[in-house]
Amino acid sequence: MGFLDTSAFRRFAADKMQKVGLFETPQMFCDVYCLEPGQAQKVHSHAGATKFYYVIEGEGTFTVGDDTRTLGPGHLAWSAPDEPHGVENRGDVRLVVLVSMAPNPNLS
Repeated sequence: MGFLDTSAFRRFAADKMQKVGLFETPQMFCDVYCLEPGQAQKVHSHAGATKFYYVIEGEGTFTVGDDTRTLGPGHLAWSAPDEPHGVENRGDVRLVVLVSMAPNPNLS
């Protein structure tokens, strides 16, 4: 499959952030993260992997390394291998973020 409408892959839950897989290859994965207000992905890191977050809708507070910034639609945050990163929805509306990481930790 080479083309996707990401709006068809959004899913929200009151208890926790939802990760919706778009596609996965041996080299990388690509997901949509859906966060209700107040939800977060705690700051963490991945050994040897680069990850990016691209804001589709809403506004998120992103941490990369020692820096924390609030980003809206069209903005991107990325972490280098082994660099701490995470996202939090501190706003009043839903947050939808496109996320990809390489190499794919799920298949290593």
